[in-house]
Amino acid sequence: MTNRPDPSRSLAVPSGRFVRLARFGSMAGGVAGNMAVTGAKEAISGRRPTLQQLLMTPANATRITRELARMRGAAMKVGQLVSMETGDFLPPELADILSRLRAQADFMPPKQLRTVLSSAWGRDFTGRFDRFDVRPIAAASIGQVHRARTKDGADLAIKVQYPGVRRSIDADVDNVASLIRLTGLLPSDLDIAPLLAEAKRQLHEEADYEREGRFLGRFSAVLSNAPEFAVPSLHAELSTKDVLAMSFIPGVAVEDLITAPQETRDTVMTRLVALVLRELFEFRMMQTDPNFANYRWCADTGRVVLLDFGATREFPAAVTDAYLRLLKAGVAQDKLAMADAGRDVGFIDARTTAAHEDILLNMFDMVMVPLRKPGIYDFGASDLAARLRAEGMVLGEGRDFWTIPPMDTLYLQRKIAGMFLLATRLQARVPVSDLVRPYL
Repeated sequence: MTNRPDPSRSLAVPSGRFVRLARFGSMAGGVAGNMAVTGAKEAISGRRPTLQQLLMTPANATRITRELARMRGAAMKVGQLVSMETGDFLPPELADILSRLRAQADFMPPKQLRTVLSSAWGRDFTGRFDRFDVRPIAAASIGQVHRARTKDGADLAIKVQYPGVRRSIDADVDNVASLIRLTGLLPSDLDIAPLLAEAKRQLHEEADYEREGRFLGRFSAVLSNAPEFAVPSLHAELSTKDVLAMSFIPGVAVEDLITAPQETRDTVMTRLVALVLRELFEFRMMQTDPNFANYRWCADTGRVVLLDFGATREFPAAVTDAYLRLLKAGVAQDKLAMADAGRDVGFIDARTTAAHEDILLNMFDMVMVPLRKPGIYDFGASDLAARLRAEGMVLGEGRDFWTIPPMDTLYLQRKIAGMFLLATRLQARVPVSDLVRPYL
């Protein structure tokens, strides 16, 4: 899931359509009011700020972030996704607003929680448990997780969806998109309709816990020969479209391993990089959410725990084959082959200028450095992440470079970039070239 909730942040989720619409209206009205006040002050001082300068004030950033976090559901999720996927290319002001959403962790108060569970299991549901912890152990944009023990002794983690999330997805996505357009920071000719349609589709899938339960089972099956990983077992009799019950597996978030022994960090990261390669080239099925909280480390068993399969996506052979060609070309430092594979993958198209193609190919070449380096690649001693970010900012600053790659490519890149960032944060040393070689 995501961050452990602050005990003081119990807040009911607004579930009605009109209530949520009113929230957006109130937020827009408050932002407009702040703009008017700021504009008047600037005018008195003899300055004439632009619309963007009036909108991107600290007060407005705080208001927007707070309201989207309170609403949770798709309103919060879209902000998180946009921040994670395009944060290096967005103007700093907008990226800052959206990135703050990843630190929020409000959760439902007990009364609202009981209403949701009674709807899923019946009013006498407490009779099924010896213990049900009302305080969640994790909270995210779509739901929260509780620890429980059944009468027959099963130790469970139970993910409970916030009320009204599924019904509000389409409207929330459209409203957040309108808010982003209001900033004026995105080009007016940028067609974000495909991205919005895909965001709605993905969110509907993530809100379907029955679907997630099926992928939980599939990952358990394909990793049955991989004892280095632990995947929760589905507890089907307590699972519904809004509630997902699974075995509880203890562990600590992998990002908390920054102070762990070097050997532990190297082991965890080597396993995760190997898993990404298996997901892409063997399973053609990938858990595409790079949220670090989806990976945990169980020191007692020495296993990496995998969580949250709501964002699992299957890929056609044409996509994985194109990525393999890109991989081979990058390792061979064949620029022409990289360009051809980049077109097949969707990074480069007819609208890409020669200058931007050169930047993209340079970024591809930089990403391939760990794959080409024999032996161990030390992510902690590398400035590669910073250099990639700098190149990304160069692309983002060019207002004529705003193309949206195919959705499969976006999801794959989100996962790969997330693993790269995690390896850098953990300062891990990974034999990347040895892991990649079997696929070449």
